[in-house]
Amino acid sequence: MPTAKPSPMAVPLPPLPPIAGVRIGACAAGIRYVGRTDLVAAEFAPGTHVAGVFTSNKCPGAPVDWCRAALKGGRARALVVNAGNANVFTGRAGAQATRATADAAAALGGYPAKQVFLASTGVIGEVLAHDKITAALPALFGALSADGWADAAHGIMTTDTFAKGATRQALIGETTVTINGIAKGSGMIAPDMATMLCFVATDAKIPQPLLQKLLRRAIAGSFNRITVDSDTSTSDTVLLFATGAAKHRAVPADGGKLLTGFARALTELLHELALQVVRDGEGASKLIRIDVSGAVSGKSARRVAMSIANSPLVKTAIAGEDANWGRIAMAVGKAGEKADRDKLSISIGGVWMARDGAVVAGYDEAPVVAHMRGHEVNIAVDLGLGRGQASVWSCDLTHGYIDINGAYRS
Repeated sequence: MPTAKPSPMAVPLPPLPPIAGVRIGACAAGIRYVGRTDLVAAEFAPGTHVAGVFTSNKCPGAPVDWCRAALKGGRARALVVNAGNANVFTGRAGAQATRATADAAAALGGYPAKQVFLASTGVIGEVLAHDKITAALPALFGALSADGWADAAHGIMTTDTFAKGATRQALIGETTVTINGIAKGSGMIAPDMATMLCFVATDAKIPQPLLQKLLRRAIAGSFNRITVDSDTSTSDTVLLFATGAAKHRAVPADGGKLLTGFARALTELLHELALQVVRDGEGASKLIRIDVSGAVSGKSARRVAMSIANSPLVKTAIAGEDANWGRIAMAVGKAGEKADRDKLSISIGGVWMARDGAVVAGYDEAPVVAHMRGHEVNIAVDLGLGRGQASVWSCDLTHGYIDINGAYRS
């Protein structure tokens, strides 16, 4: 359940304005937590298009299976999310829970169950008491409002220490459209859909295939560039709903220049949410940015950067504020990508500690240590082999991670 003390890198939840065609809210259904909201719902205007990207984990939860099937229709009328129970490894009971929840929501709104999207987050392997969800849905749907975004952001939290949200505006032609997003995630976060849930809505009217393309592209530069602990959740889900309520010029099938601003705003919003997830990494005290350049390709640079970002030795060194650049060199070498020891250069906080495979003669470690005492640590690596580059974000590894996960089910 959520820890009492917020992350030292917590950021305040910004005001999230209404999105035309969206009503949203949260309530306490008593699924696992006592005295806090744990059930979120949203209802969307008829004709809303939906796009989704889901976990690459080969043992996904029942809600992921449900959403993948529902996404084939391309339309959405409702979203139901519960916290506290992930509905994963629950077999036939898990599938029954998703069906019962979708049917109950659909009956309340008078639309097909296949237009109801679902997500669950929390403990794995426990049967979800869906009767608590279906019992709470009528009152929850009756209380949905355009101003319920903040309640929803709090309602999807598990071990999160602060609610996560972001908003952007963009022009489509001469018309301003709005994008809101909320996310949850603190542990079990790794790329290829870094337990991470994210729900985004806009009043833009965008063809569903193009909406899906925009979402995948935006995720590649945001959620798939972060890691907390290298573990890819069974429940990772990002859903993007476009209500079409804004009166803008018709968007062509390829989007073209008309969607340039929207695509940029969507990527910025998801990147902001992704960094909030890393800032709330379980037990984390430092946000780490890793920039790799000089790789033989962009893909190779990303793999090297993720090797550094996921290294327990690197992460604990940063937690201990130890300027041990040798651990970074180790992580480069174990990545399985092309590297040359005698061309490798490493810096922390803008200070180059190693050049061409050797320590920089007479370099002053004092500014590096001072940099590592802050809440944001920057690592740069130049492989000296090509033009490939990539940036990823991670966090340090402290004893707090053990404390949280050692007592997760208690």
